[in-house]
Amino acid sequence: MAATEVVVAAVDAAGDGGDTVIGRPASVLRPVRAGNGFEEALEQLLQLLRLGLVPPGERLPSERELSQHLRISRVTLREVLKVLQDQNMVESRRGRYGGTFVLPRTAPDGSGELRRRIAAVDVEDTLRFREVLEAGAAGLCAERLPADGGARLRAALDATQGARLEDYRRQDTLLHLTLAELSGSRTLAAQHAAVRATLNELLDCIPLLVRNLEHSQQQHAAVVEAVLDRDADAAREMMREHCGGTAALLRGFLA
Repeated sequence: MAATEVVVAAVDAAGDGGDTVIGRPASVLRPVRAGNGFEEALEQLLQLLRLGLVPPGERLPSERELSQHLRISRVTLREVLKVLQDQNMVESRRGRYGGTFVLPRTAPDGSGELRRRIAAVDVEDTLRFREVLEAGAAGLCAERLPADGGARLRAALDATQGARLEDYRRQDTLLHLTLAELSGSRTLAAQHAAVRATLNELLDCIPLLVRNLEHSQQQHAAVVEAVLDRDADAAREMMREHCGGTAALLRGFLA
């Protein structure tokens, strides 16, 4: 049985998480949740490659099979596969025996620096703490937005939407810091600044993905809209979803 067939058959046999001879593939290829389909699908395929479930030279499951298992559209799947191609992890071949094939892994430039940064950070703890702080700040903003808060939020959001790619992360950071400052808690804002600095260290280790930035912009706008509507529950929930998308990317690239 080919590697592609092993992955697909193992996922089918494992159902919602049963063990198989190649580990727990159902925990690698599983339906993604609504809201972060691109990011979570990318996370899962990165895990699939790094676990070696499809070795170099072998073909990934077909687009039809992957889209069915992940429950995403083929358009989204192709965007995910394009990222993997850009990272020289897979290549696309045409023809009767074509498909998406796994490339041998090579150490990226600056891999020593990447390992140093990751080793210095408890990634999971950082991501959990960040989500708690960000969701809390968004909720507090919706409940107690000061008189000038709406204008400040809109200006920060506009700055991210018009930012050049090389300046995006800075503007993104400023938007999140503005939300933390408008929460009314100086302690929360200070803790947020600290965890954001750590988060940016991790984000600098992964590529800026245009598809993800577009999605993040939609989520930013939804968070700001919920805050301006004074809907604390919606603001918290959308911020959790936004943090979840970033976490999926970091886990995928850094795990």
